[in-house]
Amino acid sequence: MKRNIVIAVVTAAALVGGGTATALAVSGDDDRGASVARAENDDRDDRDDRGEDRSDDRGDDRDERAVSGDVTAAEALAAALKHTPGTAVAAELDDGAWEVDVLGDDDGRHSVRVDPGSGKVLGASADDEDDAREVRAALKGSSVTAGEAARAAAGKGVVTSVELDDDDRGWEAETRASGGGERDWRVDLGSGKVTADRDDFDDD
Repeated sequence: MKRNIVIAVVTAAALVGGGTATALAVSGDDDRGASVARAENDDRDDRDDRGEDRSDDRGDDRDERAVSGDVTAAEALAAALKHTPGTAVAAELDDGAWEVDVLGDDDGRHSVRVDPGSGKVLGASADDEDDAREVRAALKGSSVTAGEAARAAAGKGVVTSVELDDDDRGWEAETRASGGGERDWRVDLGSGKVTADRDDFDDD
């Protein structure tokens, strides 16, 4: 009914002045076109958001599969060191693969990716981190390696990351329980003793 009234008004205006009626008609078309364009843009934004969500979910799924894979953090560290000799200072599940940081004998830092299902090294690249002196100072006198720290923390759950804390001189490990809960732990560089990360438990 409203549309019929608009057409009638435009028709009447056309009898009085064709130019004005044309302008009104074009204006009406532009408004409807703008509304359609806005609706299409909103739909595209919604699709983009859904696409980003699906991408995030796929990344989480890859890491979940990696956690349940055959290769543990300790084994990934060993594979990385066999490929790139040196001192392992970190290992983390990242985008469906183990990423191991190795401080080479030449003080260069390398990132080695290891398949969590087969233990095969997928590739290695130079890392631009320039903290070799600090890392070696933190490890001086220590007797527990990253691999040993990972094995010690495995008693608390599936280890998803282990890294050296330069400031507190200790290993930090993150585990995931079968129910999906995550916890942070500290592994002593000298004794290998595993204790709960106080900051992590204070947040609960």
